[in-house]
Amino acid sequence: MPGAPNRPPERTEEPASAAPVEPTPPERLALRRLVPSHVSLLLDLWKGGPGPELTGPFEKAEAAYRALDFAGALGALDLLSIRFAEPRWPSLPAPWRELRVPIPAPMPPHWNPDHALAPTEREARQARRTAEQQLALADGAIAWARDHGVAADDLAPMLEAARTALAADGVPPAFYAGIDALWTELRARLPRPTRAPATPPRATAPGDV
Repeated sequence: MPGAPNRPPERTEEPASAAPVEPTPPERLALRRLVPSHVSLLLDLWKGGPGPELTGPFEKAEAAYRALDFAGALGALDLLSIRFAEPRWPSLPAPWRELRVPIPAPMPPHWNPDHALAPTEREARQARRTAEQQLALADGAIAWARDHGVAADDLAPMLEAARTALAADGVPPAFYAGIDALWTELRARLPRPTRAPATPPRATAPGDV
């Protein structure tokens, strides 16, 4: 009727969104990057071994991890991931190339297929992608270990348990229980990356000043 106050807009049901993703403790984040990075520096593609520009950040990350300085370990691993992306180094094969720092091509935000998702759904999708990368890296690490004489047969059940857990929707806690146990065991067995020999100084020829 004229003069009546406007009716408030009717509330609409909001679509159900995924449960928020719990933050990962930094010690687990560091472990899940440290051991795959270790294996990546043992790959056969490094002729004569990786150079000190690569082994240096890894050794800093390993030392920080042993000292329980997980923020320091993650910072050193960030530097290593940047090194991996530099064109002067050999291209890492899959799945190790996932360890490189991501350099996405510039694009408007609305071109991103995840842009329209609710924040919790974006986080859940990213968590799933990260878990799939971890599974691929664990697969590759066990395959490398078997090919290079590192005991890994007892790690296969951990890998299969994680694979089975990830067959469900989302990322159940059982997935990382298997993955983290695998990384912990494998870390203790891996040989230290061998540095490439330093370039010898140029011999001084007679008459050189």
